[in-house]
Amino acid sequence: MRIENGHEKTKRQKKHRITLIVIAAVAAIGLLYWFGSFSYRSYQVSREAKQKLLAHQEQSEVGGADTALAGEEGRDNRNGEIRYQGKNYRRNTAMRAILLIGVDTKGKMEFHTVSGQGGQADGVFLVAQDAARDRVKILMIPRDSMTEITLFDLSGNELGKDVQHLTLAYAYGDGKEKSCELMTEAVSNLLGNLKIDGYAAVNISAIPILNDAVGGVTVTVRDEGLEKRDPALKMGETVTLCGTQAETFIRYRDITKSQTAIGRMERQKQYMQGYMQATKAAAAKDDRLIPDLMNQLQSYMVTNMAKDQYLDMALSVLNSQDSLGDGDILTVPGEAVETDLYDEYHVDREALMPMVLDLFYVEKH
Repeated sequence: MRIENGHEKTKRQKKHRITLIVIAAVAAIGLLYWFGSFSYRSYQVSREAKQKLLAHQEQSEVGGADTALAGEEGRDNRNGEIRYQGKNYRRNTAMRAILLIGVDTKGKMEFHTVSGQGGQADGVFLVAQDAARDRVKILMIPRDSMTEITLFDLSGNELGKDVQHLTLAYAYGDGKEKSCELMTEAVSNLLGNLKIDGYAAVNISAIPILNDAVGGVTVTVRDEGLEKRDPALKMGETVTLCGTQAETFIRYRDITKSQTAIGRMERQKQYMQGYMQATKAAAAKDDRLIPDLMNQLQSYMVTNMAKDQYLDMALSVLNSQDSLGDGDILTVPGEAVETDLYDEYHVDREALMPMVLDLFYVEKH
């Protein structure tokens, strides 16, 4: 056995230190790259927001009060009333609007002090709960919808408002309540000042818990590419998803191709339909299913609803229609647009407003 002399030991320790330094340097470069990218994006957004705000102020000064009021057509007056195309509507008091947000982080949902560290809204769904008839409909909102959101710098100072991707509204918050409040504000604005009655956000770690609690969800793979992540998810195969398979099915998209965030929404729709069927079957055998499931989700969920409120919503779904048909899952109408830098979804507001009125309002006579 060869005994290492002092010189060799010192040389080995020095080499080990150099290796650690290199690893640390690479990690630091990666962190700085991410931080710099977000900082530069924030700087660009800040500059554009200030320019647009100045232009808006100048336009308002030229147009006067009539110009400012012209935009109120088709927007809730904050008292639950809307005037649209010559007709007056009021909020249907039996309908509740619950915002559900899927966040692209893992582990416990934690508070962050720097914008961008709390993740983005990867899935945005508005549940229209009819409390009188125990029925629900779901409005799917593309994450890349271009709408007005509130902007902040990295220190948390508000920069104003600007039209940006809806998904970023969550990123400008703290990863918890503030992020959800910013998303609620942005979605409300997109839907004509619709009052959102509550929100619940869950992250990626919640998906296998939700999936496996109901015994898995059976789906048919209808598009190519998923087998790259999981060989079992071949096009044409019918699979009962288990564990992280559910995340792959719901979230996977080829980021080298454009508009894949829009394309995967069909998979998400199929999953929701299958999940409702699986939940109904599991709940018929276990009346503690929903309360126990909610308890398991606590570390991976942020909500402003009391426990009895979100349990009521979940039970409303279970007691509702036998299944979620295609007419029960709607998508905000619009056009997917590819720009030089980012994918965008341009909402068709003329087509959206009748949908919002049908879901949440009744005509006044």
